[in-house]
Amino acid sequence: MAEHTSGRDHSRAAGRPVLAARKVSKRYGHVQALVDADIELFAGEVVALVGDNGAGKSTLTKVLCGAIAPDAGEVQVDGQTVRFASPRAAKQHGVAVVYQDLALVDSRDVAHNVFLGDVPVRGLTVDRRRMYREARAALDALRIDIPSLHTPVGALSGGQRQAIAIARAVREGGRVVIMDEPTAALGVQEQRKVLRLIQDLSTAGKAVLVISHNLEHVFGVADRIVVMRSGRVAGTRRKADTTPEEIVRLIVGAAELQPAEG
Repeated sequence: MAEHTSGRDHSRAAGRPVLAARKVSKRYGHVQALVDADIELFAGEVVALVGDNGAGKSTLTKVLCGAIAPDAGEVQVDGQTVRFASPRAAKQHGVAVVYQDLALVDSRDVAHNVFLGDVPVRGLTVDRRRMYREARAALDALRIDIPSLHTPVGALSGGQRQAIAIARAVREGGRVVIMDEPTAALGVQEQRKVLRLIQDLSTAGKAVLVISHNLEHVFGVADRIVVMRSGRVAGTRRKADTTPEEIVRLIVGAAELQPAEG
């Protein structure tokens, strides 16, 4: 797979991050899930969030999308502090999430899933002509090849379903698109298509956050890599300035990789 080499340093130099978490902490009972976590997402940039299970990735993502409120710290949109009361509130600020289960309705067709929960109406009826026209435009804008919008989503491949979920997030106004393990359980060809779609999103000016365990894919598409360990941000690296080996050391802790003495 070709590396994503365009870089997005110009977007960082241009101004504030679209979405950021500052010194965010979260505790569940005796478990400290997040400790002073920081992350910045800039327009036109892909950021990969990596770490072992339990490192805090999911909790940080839930804070960013309004699913949970932090105990301390703040979330900022365009440099302004916000308090998301719910994922719907985050969506109104342009933060869209594509969950690993995709949240699609298999029995409905492609167009209905692109507009899921937000179908256009004319009077008291669904404006089907507008829905199909705008669904096709949303797919075409992202170079998503779905021949028929009338196909039930349950009949599509995993990669096509992932693409539809991404198209829905963008159509809903997502300036920030957060993806949870977008290439998991896909074949090699479909993985490549989804990774190309992620690159297209950044080229179109979206801020993209990808949560992934696959370092090959991370190094293929990410501009920056944020590593979490034990609820903290263990390090942030520009892809061009690091290696998979360094990222692994950050994930597990450098001490664990030191050879035993004696």
